[in-house]
Amino acid sequence: MNATFVRTGSVLDRILAHKLTEVDEARRERPLAQLREACQGQAAARDFAAALRRDTVALIAECKQASPSKGRLSDDYDPARLARVYAANGAAAISVLTDARFFQGSLDDLVAVRSAVSVPLLCKEFVLDEWQVHAARASGADAVLLIVAAMADTQLARLHAMILALGMTPLVEVHSEDELERAIKLQPRVIGVNKRDLKTFRVDLQTTARLARHVPPETLLVAESGIADARDVRHMGELGAHAVLVGETLMKSPDLASSVQSLGGVKREMLS
Repeated sequence: MNATFVRTGSVLDRILAHKLTEVDEARRERPLAQLREACQGQAAARDFAAALRRDTVALIAECKQASPSKGRLSDDYDPARLARVYAANGAAAISVLTDARFFQGSLDDLVAVRSAVSVPLLCKEFVLDEWQVHAARASGADAVLLIVAAMADTQLARLHAMILALGMTPLVEVHSEDELERAIKLQPRVIGVNKRDLKTFRVDLQTTARLARHVPPETLLVAESGIADARDVRHMGELGAHAVLVGETLMKSPDLASSVQSLGGVKREMLS
């Protein structure tokens, strides 16, 4: 499979171009055949999608050291410690940023979190290549992010099928009506609507409201970005979201345990 990406004329191009270079280097250090062997040695993946089905709006709590828009978020980043607090206070699943260049994460972070908790883990990465999918599974991931804006339909479908074949759940991320149409063709169990446009890194709080009504009823909807408090979570639930993915708010919280309990304890009540 020849990995490539869709050029958008934005900052996303620079991120994805670097990612292809990074993957080429990583493949030389750890060939795909080795990763396939390592995947076979992993315990069966946990059911990420099933973990999001609950009476409350499920919280996917994120381990995130930095971001391109906000810079460094933590000076004493310890993903395993964060994950233990998340899991102990009701997070349904945990997202781990593994991109090194722009988010200062790594696959080692994913391995550390897997050793610390038993809840399902999402590998949050700019995935373009099968090497990354196998690396995620070999590191303990139960789900993998696929960003529709990053690639053409053929590549997207191939990676989606590969994630499923390894027993994991694809979280298919969209930001526009066009991307949602493309995502729905895959019949995914989980669609994420990111209020942050990855081409500009601006947040549009109306994105979820605009797209949620078009998500098939059998598909789990995750609202991503722009979640500050329990009121935001409640609003996302009213729009139809089954889960919210929260990173920066938690990373900046002075009382992490209370924040996780508050964000993860909102009853899901859709607007009629």
